[in-house]
Amino acid sequence: MIAGVVAAAAFGWLGGGRSSDQIDPDQIKLGTRLYAERCASCHGAKLEGQPNWQEPLSDGRMPAPPHDASGHTWHHSDAELFTITKKGLGAFVPGYRSDMPAFEGTLSDEEIRAIIAFIRSTWPRTEREYQRARSTARS
Repeated sequence: MIAGVVAAAAFGWLGGGRSSDQIDPDQIKLGTRLYAERCASCHGAKLEGQPNWQEPLSDGRMPAPPHDASGHTWHHSDAELFTITKKGLGAFVPGYRSDMPAFEGTLSDEEIRAIIAFIRSTWPRTEREYQRARSTARS
């Protein structure tokens, strides 16, 4: 099941005609706006995440991680990031409780890709190259 979701997500990403290393200024602009509207309240206006993001909260859930180079977002392939955003973390860890909603039905696939492209555009070269290699290996 999970492999199917990841494969479908990878096909959906690649089916848009863009590889993970291409930068489209219009896509970045859209992603910047959508990130500010949909993501920044938890992940931070500067992608810094919530304080103590590696320590569970009192309810057992994890704080929102940073999406800048100090976090682990760049460790994930495009397909994984797409699936997590669209389907939620439960797509990878069934039953996982998270404060992050699944954005399926709220954001289009193109909007999700734009947010990921914006986040990726902020990373230093080393992190972008690592993430690109992960994305290529998994596609």
